[in-house]
Amino acid sequence: QVQLVESGGGLVQPGGSLRLSCAASGSIFRIMGWYRQAPGKERELVATIMRSGYTNYADSVKGRFTISRDNTENTVYLQMNSLRPEDTAVYYCNLQNTDYRNYWGKGTQVTVSS
Repeated sequence: QVQLVESGGGLVQPGGSLRLSCAASGSIFRIMGWYRQAPGKERELVATIMRSGYTNYADSVKGRFTISRDNTENTVYLQMNSLRPEDTAVYYCNLQNTDYRNYWGKGTQVTVSS
């Protein structure tokens, strides 16, 4: 049974940093990533990372966010720097295993405000 545990959200001032973590168990994951959903908006891709290390970012976060993963620990991280108020959202971990099944975390709130 696949389990995901997200952590690292919170309140931060504009220009600040946060690091999100998503620890998984129960499978091997091809793709690990983060999505976010702001109030009144659709869920959108933030970043993904393949098992090989290949990464993909939304244009809005390029140069500010860094996704990484530890395959031995089955954990994916999202380092978020230079945060802006428009980054405020619930951030969801998304994992796709080798059977192409997708799993979602429960979400962690990130609020950027002075």
